[in-house]
Amino acid sequence: MPSNAGTTRLVIVESPAKAKTISGYLGPGYVVEASFGHVRDLPRNAADVPAKYKGESWARLGVDVDNGFHALYVVSADRKQQISKLVKLAKEVDEIFLATDEDREGEAIAWHLVETLKPKVPVKRMVFHEITKPAIQAAVANPREIDRDLVDAQEARRILDRLYGYEVSPVLWKKVMPKLSAGRVQSVATRIVVERERQRMAFRTAEYWDILATLAVADAGEGPRNFNATLVALNGDRIATGKDFEPTTGRVKAGAGVVHLDSGGARGLAARLEGRPFTVTRVEEKPYRRRPYAPFITSTLQQEAARKLRFSSQQTMRTAQRLYENGYITYMRTDSVNLSETAITAARRQIVELYGERSVPPEPRRYTGKVKNAQEAHEAIRPAGDNFRTPGDVAKELSAEEFKLYELIWRRTIASQMTDAVGSSVSVRIRAVSSAQEEADFGATGKTITDPGFLRAYVESSDDENAEAEDAERRLPNLVKGQPLTADELAAQGHHTQPPSRYTEASLVKALEELGIGRPSTYASIMQTIQDRGYVTKRGQAMIPTFLAFAVIGLLERHYPRLIDYDFTASMENELDEIAGGDHAAVDFLTAFYFGSANGAGDQDIARSGGLKKLVTENLNEIDARSVNSIPLFTDDEGREVVVRVGRYGPYLQRAVPGEQQAPAAEGEEGGGQGDRAPIPEGLAPDELTPEKVHELFLGGGGERKLGDDPATGEPILLKSGRFGPYVASGERKSSLLRSQSPDSLTFDEALKLLSLPRLIGAAPDGTEVFANNGRYGPYVKQGDEFRSLDSEEKMFTVTLDEALALLAAPKARQRRAAAPPLREMGVDPLTEKPLVIKDGRFGPYVTDGETNASLRRGQTPEALSIEEASEMLAEKRAKGPAPKKTAAKKAPAKKAPAKKATAAKKTAAATKSTAAKKTTTAKATTARKTPAKKAAPRKATTSPD
Repeated sequence: MPSNAGTTRLVIVESPAKAKTISGYLGPGYVVEASFGHVRDLPRNAADVPAKYKGESWARLGVDVDNGFHALYVVSADRKQQISKLVKLAKEVDEIFLATDEDREGEAIAWHLVETLKPKVPVKRMVFHEITKPAIQAAVANPREIDRDLVDAQEARRILDRLYGYEVSPVLWKKVMPKLSAGRVQSVATRIVVERERQRMAFRTAEYWDILATLAVADAGEGPRNFNATLVALNGDRIATGKDFEPTTGRVKAGAGVVHLDSGGARGLAARLEGRPFTVTRVEEKPYRRRPYAPFITSTLQQEAARKLRFSSQQTMRTAQRLYENGYITYMRTDSVNLSETAITAARRQIVELYGERSVPPEPRRYTGKVKNAQEAHEAIRPAGDNFRTPGDVAKELSAEEFKLYELIWRRTIASQMTDAVGSSVSVRIRAVSSAQEEADFGATGKTITDPGFLRAYVESSDDENAEAEDAERRLPNLVKGQPLTADELAAQGHHTQPPSRYTEASLVKALEELGIGRPSTYASIMQTIQDRGYVTKRGQAMIPTFLAFAVIGLLERHYPRLIDYDFTASMENELDEIAGGDHAAVDFLTAFYFGSANGAGDQDIARSGGLKKLVTENLNEIDARSVNSIPLFTDDEGREVVVRVGRYGPYLQRAVPGEQQAPAAEGEEGGGQGDRAPIPEGLAPDELTPEKVHELFLGGGGERKLGDDPATGEPILLKSGRFGPYVASGERKSSLLRSQSPDSLTFDEALKLLSLPRLIGAAPDGTEVFANNGRYGPYVKQGDEFRSLDSEEKMFTVTLDEALALLAAPKARQRRAAAPPLREMGVDPLTEKPLVIKDGRFGPYVTDGETNASLRRGQTPEALSIEEASEMLAEKRAKGPAPKKTAAKKAPAKKAPAKKATAAKKTAAATKSTAAKKTTTAKATTARKTPAKKAAPRKATTSPD
């Protein structure tokens, strides 16, 4: 599109990739340049604060709370060079178009560019939701002004998050651990994950049984002859299922009125039903109809990409960003399910081409979003352009990740405009009377799809991996009431209730969206932030909270419950939306939140408490650090309370000795009190700290057990645990347990045998002694410097001198062992399409694609590991890049120096090393001037963008 003759326009976008694509759509007279995202932000630390503001009391916050919440913005150090370039270009053009993203964040970036560049030429805002030639030309032809309401809302959000983070985080530093962070949304997201883990910890499993009958009809006609039915009632009372049990006790809920069958009851009933006639008592047939799903919004795209492609939220958004910037899809940060008329026409046209006219409904489908305050003027995520390119059309242009995500978006968009899936569902009841005259009712359901409609293009996945796919059919014979059946098999089957599933990134995003917390632009960063802060770890797809998260959330729940209240956090989102709509003033909202002014907008509970500032400072001394950092687990059989302490070196177990008074710990200290302690192994989930596991950890983690007294010395023989595992000790003698031995089952006699190692077998003809012992690589015999392996641990105690000498006389086996076969062949990696295998390595089993290796995590087994989990582990390993190679440092030429100076240097180095070892945190490896303590930079409160 040519510009006006002689007119030069500068178009500023956010990324170089977008600049490259857009520049191809504009004619001569347009200069397209990138800002590289945000150009200004609040100061990250004291070093970022300009010199003229360093003396101001509010400089720490970067917000002058006493003067209308004026924000201090500074240009990011890594943007200064680009800003200089943009300033120069702005002086050489006649007009500037700000083409940043169409959401609030993009609007704010456009405003920051104006404030930073201070252009002397006209500035216009250019918006588009897809990067195609028609869309870009239309955006140039129809510019608008910067929307100050959107800017105010985004600025209020940024200031709100800064106030929250910088005021609440220091409480965590003082009462939990240095360098922690709190955030308006990240803390709520962490709470959701912690609450789910608490439910799992409190869960008590229950066992229940039913009967699965394989039934047959005499004349099935065209349908199947056999089908399965499950026992649902006995003598008119419903058979208990998982939903009938209390999750915290494992007992049947009061008033449930169900029959709870155990193993014996189910097997006995099955025996009494053997050979008895079965009769159909009821057949209900209903039409089945399923409407297609709405097109993708940001949250549903992240959820389905996680379920189907095993992408993390960050991975999904990075890939979608590339697709958007290169013109393949529309803007990927949206909460609107709307499709433009152009998009609907394109979808319907393509459906006819691919699936036929019968797959298109008479009228286009319109969708209404369920997201609160969705920006319906925007579009859903869909393929870009007026004519959608099929996955086959773009396969050669995209990477493997991009292709998979594009295909997902294309299929969802096409399916959203197709006809319903229709069919029929059947519910059948069957009765049999046992030999003891018990009336047993069985139930079966079937589903037949006569026209799959949209299911031809797309089937949505479920968070429940055991859920039946929506396009799955269950065909039953053609049954009628009164029809006789025979039972080919009656099998009693047991079940166990299951704790609530842990959140995945997909289900956590869904939970936040349903609560009205967060916005499309923030979900991915929230998922990443709570992991980066050490509050959540991932095991496969599952998100597991750390005990550090338990301590932080416990503190906030007890002392600042409103700050992590779901409704309160959602109400703040609503008020920010109202600011964006011009219905509220940002200053009033911030004043009410921070100072407690009840006159402006804001939460009245916070206002009545005096605002955030007063809330986090007034009662700080009332917070007991020891209590906050103690997570009670249970009371053991000896009446000892078992708790997890969150210490500066990590979480550990502690149990109080009966009758002893626990001494209080000083603030910030781990200690205080007596009692056993045991470390908690890295990677152990909170819900895995069962009484049995805790007993094992105390036995092997600092606790000790007396096995008896040595009859030869009278010294006690103790079972202990050390850095390299459990061992027995008596006086100066120590010996590790053998691989075949367990601490729980170790006997006194076995301990005595262990303490006999190394065992003197005898003396060789030359007088040298021959020993048998156990080592790192297994049992062996030794004579001087010669070693030979034994083929079993028992041989250490039974090998004779002649046998040992014969072994030692034989030459060492130097041939390499044949490569061991893999533990398991998994199939093809869905991301790289390379074959995956699990092998046994020196440090345990690992998965490999031939180039990248990833060790299995604690709790993962070669048999249970899914190919999706293996693929994700390898992807994470590849993302980290190769480990830095260790290179031998060149030896500096020796310098002659007086002996005294060398000694002093050694002492200084030793003292420095000792001091560093005592540090509670590891300093960053940067060179910095020493700063007097009083002038030290204030600690940074890291917060998420939301």
